[in-house]
Amino acid sequence: MGAGHTHDDDARPASRTAVSALLAVIVPLAVATLAALIWMWPAEPADAPSSTPGGITRLTGTIERIALKQCPAAQPPGEAPAGGAAGQAPQDPRRCGEATVQLTSGPDWGRTVTVALPSGPGTRVFTAGDDVIMLHMPDAAGVSPYQLSDHDRSGALWLVALAFALAVIAFGRWRGLTALGGLAITFALLLWFLIPAILGGAPPLLAAIVCAAAIMFAVLYLTHGFTVQTSIAVLGTLASLTLTALLATAAVAATDLTGVTDDSSFYLDLSYRINTQGLLLAGIVIGALGVLDDVTVTQAATVAELARADPGSGFLRLYRAAARVGRAHIASVINTIILAYAGASLPLLLLFSIGSQPLDAVLTSPVVAQEIVRSVAGTIGLIAAVPLTTALAAFVAVRRDDADEDGAYEDADPPYRPHVRRRAAGAHAARSDDPPPWAGWID
Repeated sequence: MGAGHTHDDDARPASRTAVSALLAVIVPLAVATLAALIWMWPAEPADAPSSTPGGITRLTGTIERIALKQCPAAQPPGEAPAGGAAGQAPQDPRRCGEATVQLTSGPDWGRTVTVALPSGPGTRVFTAGDDVIMLHMPDAAGVSPYQLSDHDRSGALWLVALAFALAVIAFGRWRGLTALGGLAITFALLLWFLIPAILGGAPPLLAAIVCAAAIMFAVLYLTHGFTVQTSIAVLGTLASLTLTALLATAAVAATDLTGVTDDSSFYLDLSYRINTQGLLLAGIVIGALGVLDDVTVTQAATVAELARADPGSGFLRLYRAAARVGRAHIASVINTIILAYAGASLPLLLLFSIGSQPLDAVLTSPVVAQEIVRSVAGTIGLIAAVPLTTALAAFVAVRRDDADEDGAYEDADPPYRPHVRRRAAGAHAARSDDPPPWAGWID
């Protein structure tokens, strides 16, 4: 923005009628979401289990030293164990040996134990000084109860998260800070509400819808402020999310998907009696939310800027212009969604290719069919978000023009007045190029 640019003329508040209509819809929806959140909130917080099934406990440790030795040569069936046979590939000596590990958690904190290094194709390579994950198996007979499992990546992940936060704040400033706050709220609701509620027996789809609505209200208003534009995005997101849930339910029922496609879903179904079909639908709803709010916020902002640039535009002109922007946005987002699912399923696609299965057999297999349904339902909901949000934003923008002609701006509700710093006599008033998102409702 230029230093001399001011929004005195083009940043106009909504009319009392538009504000009242939005509040009449938004407030009951917000109250219903809060009530459902309280009603479905787990009675007790679900603490992370300290042990895995079978009494196996997860601990941390640090490798003090490594003692390597030659791996025993693998003998093909029917061949003599003579060393140095022609054509026999040498074993990698890094794969075999023992590690001395000092435990850094658990009841044996500080104790030093010696464990065998994992061996075999694809095993991880450990060196002295590595932070590692240990498994304690109290029922192990004749062998050490400790087993070297994996690298401890918590330290590196904290550094990556810190770099991410600094990059967001450096570029986004207030917006970036509030975006991080919204991200924290999202994780809190997923970890402390959605997961415990499903484990506690709540219907997964209902819990996901309530969680998604709560995330949407909190994140959109925190990040973008309490404005008419944000409220339009909220309504567009809710409508599109509802449509996505309905389409996903119909598609899952039509394709007879159960949601059981791997060991994890099978274990949840067998051990916790969780409705895996509902869990599949819940995943579709939560996955669609992140893309939907991006599209709805963009469309609401596009209509608002078009209305400011050409205050005389009518409903159809605003809608058509913003819809052209939306179509370009959707074209790229759809490709993003499909590539994201394809990338996540790449190892599985490779396995199908190696197996030389017919294409129709691959596409109709439960794993691939599930991803197709997920992609199609999310994409249709995304497409619907553009006309819904654009039409609502254009209607409100036209109402703003009507209010301007009727002189109704003085009566606009204070929470929806834009942040305007008027010029002082003979000098420009100081104005930030990037005010905080709550500046729209603070005088």
